[in-house]
Amino acid sequence: MISKDEAGQHVALTDIGKDRLPEGDVNVRVQCSTLNYKDALAITGKAPVVRKFPMVPGIDLAGVVEQSDHPEFRAGDQVVLNGWGVGEVHWGGLAEYARLKGDWLIPLDPAFSPEQAMSIGTAGYTSMLCVMALEKHGVTPESGEVLVTGAAGGVGSVAVAILAKLGYTVVAMTGRPAEADYLKSLGASRIVDRGDYSAPGKPLAKEQWAGAIDVAGGQVLANVCAAMTYRGVVAACGLAGGMGFPATVAPFILRGVTLAGIDSVMCPKPERIEAWRRLASDLDPALLSSMTQRVALDDVVTAAEQLIAGAVRGRIIVPISAN
Repeated sequence: MISKDEAGQHVALTDIGKDRLPEGDVNVRVQCSTLNYKDALAITGKAPVVRKFPMVPGIDLAGVVEQSDHPEFRAGDQVVLNGWGVGEVHWGGLAEYARLKGDWLIPLDPAFSPEQAMSIGTAGYTSMLCVMALEKHGVTPESGEVLVTGAAGGVGSVAVAILAKLGYTVVAMTGRPAEADYLKSLGASRIVDRGDYSAPGKPLAKEQWAGAIDVAGGQVLANVCAAMTYRGVVAACGLAGGMGFPATVAPFILRGVTLAGIDSVMCPKPERIEAWRRLASDLDPALLSSMTQRVALDDVVTAAEQLIAGAVRGRIIVPISAN
C-alpha cells in the first residue's frame, strides 16, 4: 500500500480487512499479478502515477470471481484486468483481493493459465495492440524490417516474439548488449545499439524500417521516425526514454510516415478481447518462461527499484495465494 503525508511517500506491505476495499460490483480473489514499469514508477515515486492515496498498485491481475453484481460475471469465473486506471486511482492487483467494476474485466482466455496471462500482462497486451496497428496500416512481413525499441523489456520482448512468429524480420534495439542471445532466441534477426539513436540526428535519415514498435519516446522515437521507409508505420506506446518528441514534420510530409499512438489503459473492450484472442494464437507460450521471472509480494518494492534501474529482463509476475 502506498501512502503519502507531509514527510513524503511511504510504501509497506499491509494487512487490512476486505471491508476496506473500494467500490465495485465484482469481488476478485487475485491469483497472480505483475510488476510493470508504471507500477515501479508508482512504488518508487519516480513519477506521479498515483493520483489518489492511499493506493494499492498493480495495473494487472488475473483471478477468480468470488461475488458479482455484474450481469456478465458470476462466482467461479476466471477473469483478467489490464489498466482502466487501476493502480492509479482505484486499488490494484498487488493484493490478495480486489473489488472492481465488471466493465473493466474480460474473461481469461482458456488458452492461458493465470500465471501465463500475467506473464503477458499489460506489456504483452500492449505489444499485440501495436502489432495490430501495424497490420491495420498495411505493414506486412514482405514490407521490410520491423524495429522494436526497448526490446529486452516487457513490451519489447513480447513484441519481438509475436512479430517473429508472424513471419516479420525483426530488428531488436537495446542498450544492453548482453541480452543479444536472449533477443535472438525470441526471434530477432539482428540487434542494434540504442546508443546509436539516443543523440540528436538528421530530420531525415537513411530509410531502414518498414514498421517500428517504440516504447522509448524522446530522441529515440524522433530518430526512428526519421529512418522509416516510405509510408512506414511507427506504433508508439511508451516513454521510457522521455516524454518529449524532438522531431520535425519531414518524415510525415515527405515520406508519408504514420505515427500511431497506442493506449492500453482505456482501450475499448472489443479491442482488448481481440488482442487477447490474437495473443492466444500468435504468441508461442513456450517462450513465456524465458521472458518471465517470479517475485514474491514481499519483494515487490526491491524489484520495483531494479526495474526502474533497467536491470530487469522481460516480465515480472507476482503469484498471489489468498487465504
